[in-house]
Amino acid sequence: MEKPTASCSCGQLALVYDGVIGRTSICHCHACQKRTGSAFGVQTRLVKANTTIRGKATRFDRPTDEGDHVHFFFCPVCGATVYWEIDDLPDSVIVPLGAFDTRDLPAPSFSVYEDHRQPWVVLPDSVTEHMA
Repeated sequence: MEKPTASCSCGQLALVYDGVIGRTSICHCHACQKRTGSAFGVQTRLVKANTTIRGKATRFDRPTDEGDHVHFFFCPVCGATVYWEIDDLPDSVIVPLGAFDTRDLPAPSFSVYEDHRQPWVVLPDSVTEHMA
């Protein structure tokens, strides 16, 4: 079986995961809206030790709403975000679902920052809502 791979738009930067993609989530925070240029972000958290990065990444840092720091890694050529890390989750790498080269991915199971959700966004009944 082929390993799940996430890559940027031009293919210069990629993340290869040696494992199975587990749960995915939806985030409605303003930072994810700005990062994606959309109403929300959809992502999965992976075990950092099981990831391999190929290519060159540029890093952008910003504080989280909880006062922690998040580090975004994107392609310096095309600008697409491929993954990010959060100081409070040192053993994890978070990857946007749209960066994966496969479409065989698990559906989101929960949603966060509901207070920032656009009023026209309707979530499936299978998604658990969290206000955090």
